[in-house]
Amino acid sequence: MTATASAARPGTVPVDLAGPQPVLDVVIPVYNEETDLEPCIRRLHAHLAEHVSYPYRITIADNASTDATLRVAERLAREFPEVAVHHLDEKGRGRALNAVWRASDAAVLAYMDVDLSTDLAALAPLVAPLLSGHSDLAIGSRLARGARVVRGPKREFISRAYNLILKSTLAAKFSDAQCGFKAIRADVARELLPHVEDTGWFFDTELLVLAQRAGLRIHEVPVDWVDDPNSSVNIVKTATADLKGIARVTKATFTGEIPISRLREQLGRQPIGVEAPGVPPRLVTQLVRFAAIGVSSTLAYLVLFLLLRTAVGAQPANFTALLVTAIGNTALNRRLTFGIRGRAGAGRHQFEGLIVFGLGLALTSGSLALLNGSTTPGLVLEITVLVLANLAATVLRFLLLRGWVFNPRRQAATQKEY
Repeated sequence: MTATASAARPGTVPVDLAGPQPVLDVVIPVYNEETDLEPCIRRLHAHLAEHVSYPYRITIADNASTDATLRVAERLAREFPEVAVHHLDEKGRGRALNAVWRASDAAVLAYMDVDLSTDLAALAPLVAPLLSGHSDLAIGSRLARGARVVRGPKREFISRAYNLILKSTLAAKFSDAQCGFKAIRADVARELLPHVEDTGWFFDTELLVLAQRAGLRIHEVPVDWVDDPNSSVNIVKTATADLKGIARVTKATFTGEIPISRLREQLGRQPIGVEAPGVPPRLVTQLVRFAAIGVSSTLAYLVLFLLLRTAVGAQPANFTALLVTAIGNTALNRRLTFGIRGRAGAGRHQFEGLIVFGLGLALTSGSLALLNGSTTPGLVLEITVLVLANLAATVLRFLLLRGWVFNPRRQAATQKEY
């Protein structure tokens, strides 16, 4: 590995597929699965042997089983060189994954449920973006567009309700936290796992929320998934634990117990940092820049209005101040907010900006006329009404500038003309 690669941010360097150690480690966490374990391992091993060209390992993580699960696992490990067994004395899927992943020497770490409810055809697209360095984590999703799912209405409702709770409480952007089909880059896992506290079913959610807030890229794969009617998961107990986990993670992020800022600085994928002519910034960036320009314009407007009001009266002062600041506002937003440079279309932009100004003038002048027609306002009330009217005009101005004056499609057409 070169010096440049070794200094690269974790998760971004393509994986060397020709190394001696396993490239992929697929973990199967089990607790008392003596019946389902063997067919699962045989099917998974056959799939990997046929479809994977790089070294791999299947690790059976035994969560303190009390039946013959461990003996079955050890027998399979003796039969297949690619199968390993990791025994834990305590239960907990999250505990098992945390322990095995942190001990693994593979570059990409994955796990799937022993029932293999997810079609194994999704394994290659799950792992591929991690191998290339495109993504940091990958999850199978039963709720993403293109997924095909067979399960009862009860589990469907619970799954969708849980993900709705995650979106509303933790601002989760991923679509399915609990599908038992996930993978992560080992170099990223080494940094995240020490901060994941849950040892049970909430482990997945906590890991994903932490990854999202650290600025990592999470790849979603729509899966074909068939519900296992014999699943031993206690839905009520699991849901209760998940709600407690949501409360704990929310508190930990607010108090700084989880060092999100440091993780984001260390792991987060930064913005591309390229400003191409004719390509507008993102909406959030546009809003921030537009707001800053708007505040400056409003202050300039108020100063001009106060300077002119005594000499020419309220309405002429309003017109002049609004006209001057509107021209400056359009020019600044053209360059800074919407990323348009050069003279192409500048005249049209200013003309249409004046139309937008006219609408703002009508709003502010109408407010003044209504105020003076209904009462004899003092200076403070007059300015207050104008500020409120200007705020409304500002919202209208942004919508018209973004959707009409500086619309990217119109800008592209203008560039072609020139």
